[in-house]
Amino acid sequence: MKKIRILLADDHAVLRAGLRALLSAERDMEVVGEAANGREAVALAEQLRPDVVVMDLAMPEMSGLEATREITRRLPGTRVLALTMHAEEQYLLELLQAGGSGYVLKRSADTELLEAIRAVSRGQAYLYPGAVKLLLSEYHRGDGGPRRRELSEREEAVLKLTAEGYSNQEIAERLGISPKTVDTYRQRIMEKLNLHHRAELVRYALERGLLRAPGAEG
Repeated sequence: MKKIRILLADDHAVLRAGLRALLSAERDMEVVGEAANGREAVALAEQLRPDVVVMDLAMPEMSGLEATREITRRLPGTRVLALTMHAEEQYLLELLQAGGSGYVLKRSADTELLEAIRAVSRGQAYLYPGAVKLLLSEYHRGDGGPRRRELSEREEAVLKLTAEGYSNQEIAERLGISPKTVDTYRQRIMEKLNLHHRAELVRYALERGLLRAPGAEG
């Protein structure tokens, strides 16, 4: 079994020790390193190239958001999962804009973290229950940003399946097209919507009502 390689980034050593114990008990997970600040997290991520970085947002020297931005820019194959005490939409939105793939509240780590790590390691996004409402409330308060070109029905279908975490091959089988065509559709979607990360695709899909976060009330 190929294990999910995880880097822990938090400035509290006791919390890191607890997380290491929790994750090391899972047969499909392996903690490959620990960072005590954002700058160290970026350096270790480049050195170790983990599958997932579990990132605290409030850290010394370099914030978790800035570290997320650097890691996702330098290592497109590494997913960043925020583990934080902040439930305010500003942190959630900033994480998605920085290229983060998921957001778990520390108070729910014992019940949600394992599921979240597995989800983001598969290329899916993970949002804690209630995050959809925060995203939508922020969206409706603004003007929705610059006007974006509308998607075709097929493009919207590819967007929905991509946001749900399906691979090119799985999407191709569901829609009866080739994986290469799926990739072409996705590139066209990104260009039309002026998006750059999978997390931004997820946010757009949420705004359009194409999917819901786990546990979100409808």
